[in-house]
Amino acid sequence: MRIAKLFDTARRPVFSFEFFPPKTDDGRTKLLATVAELGQLRPAFVSVTFGAGGSTRDRTIDLVTTIKNSVGIEAMAHLTCVGASRADLDLVLDRLEAGGIENVIALRGDPPAGETDFRPHPEGLAHASDLVRMIRVARRPLCVAAAAYPENHIESVSADADLAHLVDKVAAGVDVLITQLFFDNRYYFDFVERARRAGVTVPIVPGIMPITNVAQIERFTRLCGATIPAELRAKLEPHRNENDAVTRIGVEHATSQCRELLARGAPGVHFYTLNRSDSTRRILETLQRDGRA
Repeated sequence: MRIAKLFDTARRPVFSFEFFPPKTDDGRTKLLATVAELGQLRPAFVSVTFGAGGSTRDRTIDLVTTIKNSVGIEAMAHLTCVGASRADLDLVLDRLEAGGIENVIALRGDPPAGETDFRPHPEGLAHASDLVRMIRVARRPLCVAAAAYPENHIESVSADADLAHLVDKVAAGVDVLITQLFFDNRYYFDFVERARRAGVTVPIVPGIMPITNVAQIERFTRLCGATIPAELRAKLEPHRNENDAVTRIGVEHATSQCRELLARGAPGVHFYTLNRSDSTRRILETLQRDGRA
């Protein structure tokens, strides 16, 4: 099912999970067990990320087709422009469609490890909007999602410029937007208001990452430009090396975020799981008990 239809027809918020492809067969087995466990919470769909330069492309295709066709959960494949020619991207899209996949999230992608600037393939694409247009021009029967940045893309020169890029991307043919992670809901609500004023009408789904490791989330936020609120940082810092305490604080904060987001009209929540089930399961079970899921 095309996920845009889920947002059109759902009577309750749409919940979804993101995973990344493990590098080993053992990791794949463990991930599928995690997917099955979280599947008991009835997610509307799951997404699987895409490695730069072909590093995990085959595994991404394998996982999304397995999750949809064997596990029975709707799946969405990430697709990036990194290190890929147009012909490469067409081949991946052909394989996804052959596997029954109806949903992709079109991304430019980050520079490969060790590089600071994005350089498109000589025969490839420079922007996510170019990838969206390529899919639409080919009239592929796909639901196309794309990324949005409540705190602006880290390479953007201004909030207005970032919003202009978003408007262009949606105009190219995006059906659903999923945001970068954030820890202060004000960024999301302000962003949605600005996007709506600019004419963006597609669903804007907040992306939430439960914190489980302080050093890890500091690294992630440096890379993506998100901020950790001072109040949350003050709670985390005394427990920096205490995994259970950090996870508890992360779950509490993410649960509070989700409650407010849903109460104020967010169409659902996309959880960045980091291939773990416990934190996401605890959050969603709480929301279910609250009657919000």
